[in-house]
Amino acid sequence: MYNEFTAIIEKDDDWYIAYCPEVPGANGQGKTIDECKASLAAAISLILEDRRQDAVSGPPNP
Repeated sequence: MYNEFTAIIEKDDDWYIAYCPEVPGANGQGKTIDECKASLAAAISLILEDRRQDAVSGPPNP
């Protein structure tokens, strides 16, 4: 499956910082833009996998 998301990348001194508005909590950082994008992609992947597991397990028992 292929997904495409927006990456907002900003430079902060020697670091690049990124976040994805479509996936709350997904942030990345790196010394280069490529490192930053890879870090953000990994964060997005982890968050989406966690959400898939939550969907499969269903709602919590009251």
